[in-house]
Amino acid sequence: MHKRSRYGWLLAAALIAALLAGCGGGSKEAAKVKVGEVTRSLFYAPLYVALSQGFFADEGLQVDLQTTAGGDKTMTALLSGGIDIALVGSETSIYVYQQGADDPVINFAQLTQTDGTFLVAREKKESFDWDDLRGSVFLGQRKGGMPQMAGEFTLRKHGIDPHEDLELIQNVDFANIPAAFASGTGEYVQLFEPQASIFEKEGKGYVLASFGVESGRLPYTVFMAKRSYIEKNKEIVQRFTNAVTKAQRWVEDHPAGEIADAVLEFFQGTDRDIAVRVIERYKAQQSYAVGGVIDEEEWNNLLDIMEQAGEITERTPREAIVDNTFAEQALR
Repeated sequence: MHKRSRYGWLLAAALIAALLAGCGGGSKEAAKVKVGEVTRSLFYAPLYVALSQGFFADEGLQVDLQTTAGGDKTMTALLSGGIDIALVGSETSIYVYQQGADDPVINFAQLTQTDGTFLVAREKKESFDWDDLRGSVFLGQRKGGMPQMAGEFTLRKHGIDPHEDLELIQNVDFANIPAAFASGTGEYVQLFEPQASIFEKEGKGYVLASFGVESGRLPYTVFMAKRSYIEKNKEIVQRFTNAVTKAQRWVEDHPAGEIADAVLEFFQGTDRDIAVRVIERYKAQQSYAVGGVIDEEEWNNLLDIMEQAGEITERTPREAIVDNTFAEQALR
């Protein structure tokens, strides 16, 4: 081979190799993100859509999803570094901030915009009035958690003092509330889906009202991370938010049956008809946010509910622990 031709061939080979490496031909490894969800629920359908439809993968992310049952456990996992991103109620970030944290938790993408619980009665009622709860035994959610606060807010809205006008039970662990009601505790219970619809199908309980409709829009479940993590991983947080936003739009544009088929792999043993009913119920009351921006009105409603529940003594400004720039960019 001619010397110049041989060198030209080697140069071309080197250029091709460099181009392949630069274009990802070397199969660049996806960035790993550990995410903790406060519970496994069809209320979080857009999260599972982002996983099943490959939206996280499209953004070059490998998401390790784990269920960290309860807001307190989820926040502990986040603060200790057990997870990178938490999906939990915004009230937990307020508690951390008001304790004077050096590295506060920042809300960066809202997933749901209403409470996700329903009032379930043990006995079927032809007609329902909130006054029916007076003097009853009510199995509520954990004290200080957003479900319980939204529940109390709704009761007060209808003229019922939750601590004076009924027997309120709050000492049952979050994960055990459905089992406690099924075993005979309480005449009424505040439940997430799909448990409420499962009880209806089994004849163990009957949905009477939605706490989400009654308590209005608020940043109910939000993706959040420590400020230090966000500052070091802005590109990852942006890509994560992009995937979530794409999933939210997908859920908005697809019927409940298609959404159920996309997420049922995360709910082994759940009846498809139940899943469709649950998703229809959440879509009808607009529980799924379309875009992760937390607006001022929603934030103030959250603070009103927490203030009325006696869980805060001062109002945390939205700008202190909310960063909407990632969600705004994702929408653009």
